[in-house]
Amino acid sequence: MAVSKHTTDKVKDRMDIEEVISDYVPLKKKGQNLWACCPFHGEKTPSFSVSPAKQIYKCFGCGKAGDPIQFIMDIEGIGFQEAIRHLAGKYGIEVEEDETQTPEQEQAQNERESLLIALGFARDFFVKNLQTDEGKSIGLSYFKERGFTPAIIEKFDLGYALEGWDNLLNSAKKAGFQEDVLLKAGLILEKEGDPSRRYDRFRNRVIFTIHNISGKPIAFGARILTKDKNQPKYINSPETPVYHKSDVLYGMFQAKKAIREKDNCYLVEGYTDVISMHLSGIENVVASSGTSLTEGQIKLIKRFTDQVTVLYDGDAAGIKASLRGIDLLLEGGLTVKAVVFPDGEDPDSYSRKVGSQAFQNYLQENAKDFIGFKINLYKDEFQRDPIRKAEVIREVVQSIAKIPDPIIRSVYAKEASGFLDIEEGIVYAEVNKILLKNQRDQFRKIQETPLEAAPIEEFFPVEKEGFSVSEALRLQERELIRLLLNYGLQQLGDEELNLCQYLLSETEELAFENPLYAKILKMFRENLNKGVIVDSDYFLGIQDREIRDEVIDLITPRREASVHWTEKFQILIPREDDDLTLTSYKSILRLKRKFVRRMMEEAIQKIKNAEVEKLSDDQIIELQEIFLGLKQVQMDIDRELGIVIG
Repeated sequence: MAVSKHTTDKVKDRMDIEEVISDYVPLKKKGQNLWACCPFHGEKTPSFSVSPAKQIYKCFGCGKAGDPIQFIMDIEGIGFQEAIRHLAGKYGIEVEEDETQTPEQEQAQNERESLLIALGFARDFFVKNLQTDEGKSIGLSYFKERGFTPAIIEKFDLGYALEGWDNLLNSAKKAGFQEDVLLKAGLILEKEGDPSRRYDRFRNRVIFTIHNISGKPIAFGARILTKDKNQPKYINSPETPVYHKSDVLYGMFQAKKAIREKDNCYLVEGYTDVISMHLSGIENVVASSGTSLTEGQIKLIKRFTDQVTVLYDGDAAGIKASLRGIDLLLEGGLTVKAVVFPDGEDPDSYSRKVGSQAFQNYLQENAKDFIGFKINLYKDEFQRDPIRKAEVIREVVQSIAKIPDPIIRSVYAKEASGFLDIEEGIVYAEVNKILLKNQRDQFRKIQETPLEAAPIEEFFPVEKEGFSVSEALRLQERELIRLLLNYGLQQLGDEELNLCQYLLSETEELAFENPLYAKILKMFRENLNKGVIVDSDYFLGIQDREIRDEVIDLITPRREASVHWTEKFQILIPREDDDLTLTSYKSILRLKRKFVRRMMEEAIQKIKNAEVEKLSDDQIIELQEIFLGLKQVQMDIDRELGIVIG
């Protein structure tokens, strides 16, 4: 059933965009707005702007924009109804269902939401199994043996899958779930060669629930406890519409708050490593779940911190095999440290061996930056072999070259020269060689689009601009809509009209070329005819996503002048709203100038095609006169705007 309008309105009244977005990315104040690196695409310089005053966000890199509800829909990949439920849960608002929903609408559930509901049922089923006789003797016994407390078991939704082919399948069917939904969620399998026979994916195993960033179950990992050579130790959920392994880190939901507070993320390999560290009082930890680190996982970490400490088992061969992960972290703009445990130990075993406090002390005392860590790893090898030392130097230099920040890159280059006992200039030279090669490789990949030559005006000179006439006109239409949205309600000097009334009256006979801007202008005009002057809030509340996104783009400033220019240096910076009368007047002149230029271009094309169109001499002369008249109008506008054209 759908969430009632009353609940939706309560959520909209209560939600705060800063509170919602700061659950996912750290926000920093700059001017009137808050800024962060965009959570929707990889970037190193923040271009994601959040306006607490307008309750909107806008990324100037990828174009994502919206309000708190849209942010939850985008970041979680869920529908509007599920986003409202998510925010209602965040703010403790009771969800009321809409009783007027038809049976057809109830059946038309979003597939993603259906899968999440099924996965939530499976989570509860596995958790409850720990209280059965089989679950207590096998699953709960195993967890207790590992030292997992009841609080930890509850915190991570640990469970147990009963022995048998269809325990979950039968329970889910009794609860009303369709087999196809369970199949899409990765909870059941089809017998090869006989699709009609279906059975549980997870059987006779302890269950580790994998959550998304908001805490909903999206997948499961299952460990077998018997020594069966025919069975893998771990099996995991397959890729589904709600679970993409390369974008998920185990424990991120439980860790995100601590990661932000500590400004550091510990990265381990397995489920039990994460849980053991929580038992030791360290909550800012996530696991790659035994897979190679991916770009999506790195972006997920970067939402919450720029600092990563990778924890390695005491196995030199295994460490060397996984060093590529450090290079990926560096390339992603993260600062990387590493900790190696004694031989034969991992975070799980070592924390249980030495206790919580000693384990925390060990992490703090043994964390080394990646340069020292990497060099120390190969120290014994290159001390005996000069050729190997040269190879290690190249490997270290290649890692340094992956760091996007030039200042951090230079600091590490200097540090590496000291560790490796090599001239600093040589390290810089090698780093620059790699950077130059990378730039050349990227340049080769860029396909140059040949620029079309501008048409030569054979009869009359029309000044060339950076854009085509149509593009220039579109930009000027956009500028007029921007003024309407930002200043439409403001009075123009001593006049008894506001900016909206003035701009609409001056554009009454102009037909906007861009369909989106024409649509927005029409909505302004329709409301004004009813005696209502609307502003940006009106457009942010409509259902048209295309209009909402464009309005957010137009009302979100890309840059703000620092207050220090005025407060500290007494430098006054002129603003466009200092004199809105002049600003709006010039905007209208520029728009009309673009319309005149388009009409001039149309006249020129008709003159050029006179022979094809079989125009008479009188018709050609008439077109020439029209062009000259338009040219005079343009010159008058140019003079008013102060434009000088040679």
